[in-house]
This record gives sequence, C-alpha cells and structure tokens, in this order.
Amino acid sequence: MSDSHDHSSAGHVLSLKMLAGTFVALLLLTALTVATGKMDLHGFDLGVAMIIATIKATIVALIFMHLKWDRPFNGYIFLVAILFVGMFLAYVVVDTNTYQNDIKGWTKENISNSTAE
Repeated sequence: MSDSHDHSSAGHVLSLKMLAGTFVALLLLTALTVATGKMDLHGFDLGVAMIIATIKATIVALIFMHLKWDRPFNGYIFLVAILFVGMFLAYVVVDTNTYQNDIKGWTKENISNSTAE
C-alpha cells in the first residue's frame, strides 16, 4: 500500500529546541504576568498586562502560526491588526476616563430614581 500524501509541502517542522524555547518564553511571560498582577503599578497595571499579552500573542503567531517563515505581507496584516486593537483599546480607555466622574457620582438610588421617572 503506497502513501498518497505529499510530504514535501508539509510546512515547517519545528525543532525540539525551538519548541522548548518557545515554551520557556511563554512560561516566563506568564510568570511575569502573575507577578505584575500582584504589584501596585500605580495605574499602569493594565498597560503592563497588555504589553506582556501582546508579546505572548506575537510569539504564538510567529512560531505556531508560522508567520516567521511566511510571506512578509501576512506579517504586515498581523501587525496592522495588533495596531488596530491597540487604537481601539486606547479610545475606550480615553472615553472611560472622560466619564469617570459621572460614573462615581451615581448610586443605586440615582439609578432607581431615574428609571422611575
């Protein structure tokens, strides 16, 4: 019985060294995330967490999604997507900070009184 699969286009077979290095990097970044989550970073908590998460997502995309070995255009698309998400989150944070004083002034009584009217 012959094998009908063409193994020449199987993609990139990653070495054990590459996989182990990626595993260690992701574990270290996860430990860093946990460690910074327990710290008081004086308002930079979310920013630091997002930077670490972006680095982890980039490692996963480069190695496991094979963007490192793919055409550069696909990498640009990934970069544009990351920048778009970053801009979206920046607008959300700015918008949230704009209305923060209004939100702090509301209580359950204010909400129930405004719905009763």
